[in-house]
Amino acid sequence: MKVKDIMSCPVIVAREDTTLREIAGEMLKHKIGAMPVVDAEGKIVGIITDSDFAAKERGFPFSTFFAPQVFGRWMPKEDIEKIYEEVQNLRAKDIMTSPVITASEEEEIEEAVEKMLKYDFNHLPVVRDGVPVGMLSRHDLLKLILKNKSR
Repeated sequence: MKVKDIMSCPVIVAREDTTLREIAGEMLKHKIGAMPVVDAEGKIVGIITDSDFAAKERGFPFSTFFAPQVFGRWMPKEDIEKIYEEVQNLRAKDIMTSPVITASEEEEIEEAVEKMLKYDFNHLPVVRDGVPVGMLSRHDLLKLILKNKSR
């Protein structure tokens, strides 16, 4: 079976200059956990996932915190709001993961799953000639169970 048989599409993308505020809004609106970032030609240059909003050691004012430490321990409310207020106008290019690991539409599912396991990804962008055409997520892999049940 090919990636194209179970990938989600169309894919929602962000441009390099899209703000975190806009990205968060789109991710919530479309109920997605990741967005490929594209350049002016529409070619993939990075990816932003919901875990990026929880903070990594990147140049954020709170870069020493990881999600469990930020949300799992008590912090004064005004500090949390201040942190997110400071980062909401950062651009996709400021926090995206790049280079990005991708799959092709014609790739066998097994190959794509190996990439997801190797890199511990929940989402894998699917590209055609460098342009995002879909997204493969762990949720999409549930489709394999349903397809195999009918056999």
